[in-house]
Amino acid sequence: MAFCKYSTEYIASSKTEIDNIFIDSFLPFADPVCVKVYIYGLYKCSNPNSLDNSIENFAKTLNMTEEEVVGAFEYWQEQGLVQVLKTSPVEIRYIPLKNVLNSNRLYKPEKYQVFNAQAQEIFEGQREISKTEYGEYYDFLERYHVEQEALLMIMKYCVDSKKSAVGYNYILTVAKNWANEGITTAAQVEEKLSSFEQKESEIGQLFKSVGLKRNAYIEERALFDKWIGDYGYDIGTIVYCAKRLKKYSSFSMNKLDQMMSKYYQMKLMTSMAIEQFENDKKQLYDLAKDINKSLGLYYESLENVVENYVLKWLNLGYDKAVLLEIGSYCFKKSIRTLEGMNNIVNKFYKLGIVSMAALEEYFDDILKTNSKIENLLKALSITRHVNYIDRENYKTWTEEWKMPEPLIDYAVTLAKGKDNPIKYLSRVLADWHSKDILTVEEAKQNLPLEKPATPPASLKGRSYSKDEINALFESIDDVEI
Repeated sequence: MAFCKYSTEYIASSKTEIDNIFIDSFLPFADPVCVKVYIYGLYKCSNPNSLDNSIENFAKTLNMTEEEVVGAFEYWQEQGLVQVLKTSPVEIRYIPLKNVLNSNRLYKPEKYQVFNAQAQEIFEGQREISKTEYGEYYDFLERYHVEQEALLMIMKYCVDSKKSAVGYNYILTVAKNWANEGITTAAQVEEKLSSFEQKESEIGQLFKSVGLKRNAYIEERALFDKWIGDYGYDIGTIVYCAKRLKKYSSFSMNKLDQMMSKYYQMKLMTSMAIEQFENDKKQLYDLAKDINKSLGLYYESLENVVENYVLKWLNLGYDKAVLLEIGSYCFKKSIRTLEGMNNIVNKFYKLGIVSMAALEEYFDDILKTNSKIENLLKALSITRHVNYIDRENYKTWTEEWKMPEPLIDYAVTLAKGKDNPIKYLSRVLADWHSKDILTVEEAKQNLPLEKPATPPASLKGRSYSKDEINALFESIDDVEI
């Protein structure tokens, strides 16, 4: 008898954990009866020394025959999840699922007898399939739940495409990529191959344009599918790019893929747009160099500058003169990075400032506002430069409160000579704003008191509670300043 063990009540109230690998990779493809046996077996593993932990009680509890239980465990043995150690009496050992994906599974010889023969015929005597290679095929079929006929079709296509006895790593790479796309049945593989055949003439046109006299490999067809399907290019544009690549470099489908991906990111979708870009590239590079110079920068390579900044700014509608002016503005504001200038360009764009006329009007408005504030400070005998707070105050008075300039000028005469004239001026204008006073005549009839008004007798000496103070400040939390 065990020295320590769980009570029956403890086991009944605890949990049986099921690994996510089982739920994701095995449960969806197994017979429900097999799933039931596997999970109940996990539960029984939590108390292996129990008197009722026998094949007889196991089968009785699940309302199954002992042969059905053993058959279910043999299925899981094929999947590598358990080992059937003995059959008389039956003894099952569960395998940690983290070891399953790297383990050698046991397969019934008859299950793959036809597959083995058909697979070897595909190579037509070019080479022999080893036991290890067969094992890799079996593991793939079981793990990805691919039909045997589907894998045979993929193997034949790979051999026919390469015109050689390709290795199994290449075959399985193709098969796994297709399985990840959801292609697991013979019908789906046939549909995939049919789509390849439909594009055969277009791929032939591409290869002919660059002097290739062979069939496209599977990975090359995948690239072609990406350009046509995912990117949306037509065959004419792809051929144009291929010819251009061959003119200036050695051709390969991978190099062409880099070119197509670059043009796609730049939103150049037609041969005309690509040709225009390439023809204007020198001007773009010269502009990139001038912009860098205006910011005090130097880059050995300008390709990233053109693609990531200059081309985007031009697509927004900016021209060379405006961009150089913005660059000069950034330099004077100590904004001396391309990303910093990009932020400024985007802000101007949101404000609708794209042309030189709009930019000059914007700057003129700023200078006029600064001049008005400078005159205001001078009238108050304040000798300093206009700062950010001054501009925000003036913006509040004129844009938010809609205070006319004559009214602001009159308030300045009242604030002059005060201990803190700016604070006094703001308080006076706030008072008039609260009373909807917009003319000097109305203001003269509502002059501010020089001393605070005496509070009503009922409020003298009143103390506010903590809750009242909190309520007061909560009421102004959402007020924008």
